[in-house]
Amino acid sequence: MRAAVLRGPGRVTVDQVPDPKIEQPTDAVVRVVAAGICGTDLRGYLGKPGPVRGPRCGHEFIGVVASVGSSVRSIRPGELVVAPFMFSDGECHHCVHGAQSSCARGGMFGVAAGGAQAEGVRVPFADGTLVPVPFDEYDERIPAVLTLADVMATGQHAVHAGGRPTPKTMAVVGDGPVGLCAVLAASRLGIERIFLLGHREDRLRIGQKFGATDLVNLSDAEGRAHVIDATGGAGAGLVVEAVGEQDALDTAMAICVDGGAISVVGGPHGTLDSTACSLRNITVRSGPVPVRAYLPALLGEVIAGKLDPSAVFDRTLKLADVGHGYQAMVDRNATKVLITL
Repeated sequence: MRAAVLRGPGRVTVDQVPDPKIEQPTDAVVRVVAAGICGTDLRGYLGKPGPVRGPRCGHEFIGVVASVGSSVRSIRPGELVVAPFMFSDGECHHCVHGAQSSCARGGMFGVAAGGAQAEGVRVPFADGTLVPVPFDEYDERIPAVLTLADVMATGQHAVHAGGRPTPKTMAVVGDGPVGLCAVLAASRLGIERIFLLGHREDRLRIGQKFGATDLVNLSDAEGRAHVIDATGGAGAGLVVEAVGEQDALDTAMAICVDGGAISVVGGPHGTLDSTACSLRNITVRSGPVPVRAYLPALLGEVIAGKLDPSAVFDRTLKLADVGHGYQAMVDRNATKVLITL
């Protein structure tokens, strides 16, 4: 089996690795149809801190079930399935209460299980992880479904994780795939004014297509001032921080209205001032999204033609060229790369 393998900062190769196999009766083996490259993967590629350290690559995939363990009941061989970026047992307290990303026996593909940028992947706890997709592997909706494995579900979670009534104004810091999907989720929720702060015109255009009302392509200081001025000096009721670096966290703090909420979904590599949050009565929500909790409803909307986040993929490459996909995203020549097998 061929799979993408991280060989160190700036180097990904496609190597022959052992075929995935059933190891536990709760496992399934999935033949991958399409996989995605994520910003988290890029951190490993660049040698930056984060969960992805190699050698296995990828945690977003959709594929066809090749085989199942003896205790698997909800899926069958030959069925198209989509997986969250984290597997979970579906039975523990956290899973039962919709916090599958906290499953004690769970973990992330490409970290605690095989990488998804491969011809096949073993899925632990198949019943608690995989969601059947009611069409075949050649359907034009494959890219839209693939976004549900991570970025669209994360964008949805970012908007709903504010923990407050739906605000009239929202700001998204970061024009990457997660930020763009947060814009789409906010638009679908009916938020009236959506600021998208970014620096790439091509990505901002996608954001406008997804429902952003105000595109802010300015320096950090100027962008903060623009949002504050445009909201009458108050700030946005909900700020989605979709980058994770310190300057983006600082921007989120600066443009959030007192009494508002900040939803940190960018994989934070910086800090927020907890004292300032307390004094300004700002609610902060963060953490990896429990994708499995969102998947059935989001998939239903894709199937019904009500949701299509596929525009976040603006380049498609074969597995053999996966290294070019990583570099294209590093160089900002692609928003998000889809890998086909």
